[in-house]
Order: sequence, then structure tokens, then C-alpha cells
Amino acid sequence: TLDEYRKYIEKDAALERRFQQVYVDQPSAEDTISILRGLKERYEVHHGVKISDSALVAAATLSNRYISDRFLPDKAIDLVDEAAARLKMEITSKPEELDEIDRKILQMEMERLSLEKESSAASRERLERLEKELADLKEEQRALNTQWQSEKDIISKIQTIKEEIDRVNVEIQQAERDYDLNKAAELKYGKLTSLHRQLEEAETELSQTQTSGQSLLREEVTEADIAEVISKWTGIPIGKLVETETEKLLHLEEELHRRVIGQDEAVTAVADAIQRSRAGLADPNRPIASFIFLGPTGVGKTELAKALAAYLFDTEEAMVRIDMSEYMEKHTVSRLIGAPPGYVGYEEGGQLTESIRRRPYSVVLFDEIEKAHPDVFNIMLQILDDGRVTDSQGHTVDFKNTIIIMTS
Repeated sequence: TLDEYRKYIEKDAALERRFQQVYVDQPSAEDTISILRGLKERYEVHHGVKISDSALVAAATLSNRYISDRFLPDKAIDLVDEAAARLKMEITSKPEELDEIDRKILQMEMERLSLEKESSAASRERLERLEKELADLKEEQRALNTQWQSEKDIISKIQTIKEEIDRVNVEIQQAERDYDLNKAAELKYGKLTSLHRQLEEAETELSQTQTSGQSLLREEVTEADIAEVISKWTGIPIGKLVETETEKLLHLEEELHRRVIGQDEAVTAVADAIQRSRAGLADPNRPIASFIFLGPTGVGKTELAKALAAYLFDTEEAMVRIDMSEYMEKHTVSRLIGAPPGYVGYEEGGQLTESIRRRPYSVVLFDEIEKAHPDVFNIMLQILDDGRVTDSQGHTVDFKNTIIIMTS
């Protein structure tokens, strides 16, 4: 990287003379999708799963939007890799439905052993019912086990064929490089064609085994898998990523009115602004919305901020509260973004920037903003205008997924 070059190579003039610098820009999301399509087959063979095209598009677009501290295509490739690895683990481990039945059978076996020691009529009656339920469950367990094993075997067979296809392709390329055209043609039109036919037959067999909605195993990485990995990395609720929040936004005003009583005008204004932003009518490079709540103590300014965090981000803890009465002096401003190099506390990071780096989907509440030193407003301008701020250690912190609220 540029920083590492400056730190280790540029200082040594004799070493630097041996190299010519070539600056490589970060590819765009569209270029990243093309790169991922090129890598798709390699990852499919390595993990033994399919990767849908919509998953590749989601990996490029979602990582570009939500992961700000890494670069494309690296972060998108890692997303696809992790999603495929998670799916592979699901295939090799026992399905949830089967695991639940196994646990239930174990529980009932223990109950049966206990009831066999009892001699009362009620216990005997319960034992008869239990044995009937146990027989039904064991029958279901056998059927599911057979289906699981069958699906697992076919998926394993598909993976073996794909690995063989990959190996034959390498042999064909090698033969073409060596101008051994007879061998290349024999492999290409004989062995490779046969393998492709076997693959098609195995995939048809799998789709027949996985009857409508009853399959135990999935073998394709989808957009939802990518969203799940991003949610785990960033802490952003998965509903926001797969865009299931439309229903939630439609009922936003109604839910806020239910919790904050008597502030109809304020609640309506807040709900309208957020709905406009999420509908795509606002600048995507700024926070979702920014508000200043004015009014005397006890009228519900902070409560409305808490209600917003709880409804939109599923928990009141998704609110970063900063009491501006603690930022009245000029020198305290550095606490928001971290102390400058050489000062005490430089390693710790800023109170505001560290909170948003850890939880990028938050409501940020600046309480009693009028008490803050005027220099605080310079940082506020950067956040409200550009949707980002750089902390004392050079990290760019993204505020595009936050809601900024000031009270006075």
C-alpha cells in the first residue's frame, strides 16, 4: 500500500531506485462484479457449492456501500468466500430439522425409561401414547436420514465431477501450450463432453430429489447468504440489507405516535424525513436524516430519539448519546474524534468515531447542543455535509447510515 511503501521502501533511496511505481486504483462496483464472475468457478470448485449471479452482484454492491474500511475487490471476494464456506459447513453438518427430531427422540426415550418403573394406570396410559409417538418420530427420522444422505451423496458427486472438469481444463490448456493438439482435441471433445453430461445428469437428479420445498440441503449461495455475512461483520440488521424494511417504514409514524404522546407535529416531520430518505429521494452521501429538536425539559425530545433507535434498529442501544455539556472547552473537542498524535489518549480513539465504527447503523444524539464549544460545529458540518469524518488515526468513519439528532 502507499503507506507501507512510504514507511519501508521510500526511506531507503538505494532500494527505491530499483523499483518503478505503478499506481493501481480501486476498481468500481461494476468492475468488481466482472472480477467476481471470473473467480466464480474457482470458488465453486474449491467449496463444492454453486454461487448465483445475484450473490456476486450483492457482494460487490453491498460491500461497496456498507464496508468502508476496506477496498474493492478484496472485501467483495472475502464476502463470497465466507458465504460459500458457511454454506459448505451447513451441507456437511446435520440439518436442523433432523437434529430437532434426534433431540426429541432422546428426550422421549428418557421419559419412557422413567415411566416403565411406574405402576399406576395413568403412567401406563401415558407410556402407550409415548411409544406410539416414538414410533412415528423414528419413522420420520428414518425418512429424513435417507433423504439427507441421498442429497449429500449427490452434492458430493457433483463436487467430484466439477473438480475433474477443472483438472481436465488445466490439462487441455497445458496440451495447447505444448502444441499437442491431438491430446487437446481428445480431452476437449471426448473426456470433457462426457464429464459435462455427467454433471448435467447429477444436477437433474439432485433437483428431482429436492422435491418442492422439502429439500434439507442447499447448494447455492444466494443474496441472503451475502447479506448474512455483512450483517455479522458490521452489526447492521439483516433486514436493512435485504430490503425487508419497507413494511417497517410504512408503519414508522404509527409506531412513534404509540410511544411518544402529544408531539404529533414533531413525530410526523421525523417520519416523513426518514421515509423520503429511504425512498431514495435524499443524497446517499449524507446521513439518513438530521434533526434539531427544540423545547423545554421533559417534553419528549430524548424519548423520541430512543423510540426511533428502538423501532428502526431493533434496540435502544443503537443510540449513541453524547452530552454536549462535557464539550464546553476548546480542548475537549478532540475527545469526539480522538487526541492528536503525541497527546495522552491518542491510542484510544474518539468517543463518537469509535462508537460509529463499531455500530454504523445508529441514532446519534447530541444532547443540549447549545452548550458545546463553537469548534464542535466544524466537525458537525463535515458529518452533515459529507456523511463522513476522519479520526485522529486517519480512519475514515462513515455516517451515511446514521440518523443525527441534536436537542436544545
